[in-house]
Amino acid sequence: MMRRLLLALVGFTAVGLVPELLLLKHYDSVWQLVPFAVLAATLVTAWLAWRRPTSGAIAAFRVVMWICVAAGIAGVALHAKGNWEWALERDDTLRGWPLMWKVLRGATPLLAPGAMAQLGLLGLLFTYRHPALERGPLHLEPEIS
Repeated sequence: MMRRLLLALVGFTAVGLVPELLLLKHYDSVWQLVPFAVLAATLVTAWLAWRRPTSGAIAAFRVVMWICVAAGIAGVALHAKGNWEWALERDDTLRGWPLMWKVLRGATPLLAPGAMAQLGLLGLLFTYRHPALERGPLHLEPEIS
């Protein structure tokens, strides 16, 4: 039951992040489209893991969850880089804490991509010691003890 709830939470979160990105107009460059692709992959593999929890489906979901974590970390780095460049473009004399403060409070939300990493970690919790991964490939029948 807990696994199903975790997977449902992953799905609801992924669905919720799509309109959030659209409202923020997060589609001006190729890099800004990456979260949409990752969320689409999340929804497809989550659906597969829900409907047919084979070892292959769970393994694919796990790979996508690691991609979510990586995308979240990369997003934080890209947002920080953008805020850094913007701050120095406006005032090239900024150094130290004043510059860091501008980076932290810049136009692009520095920690927002962390939601993608958190989504990935939540999905990885779902896959942790998943029974389908222990039974082997394409095993659907419950084990009889």
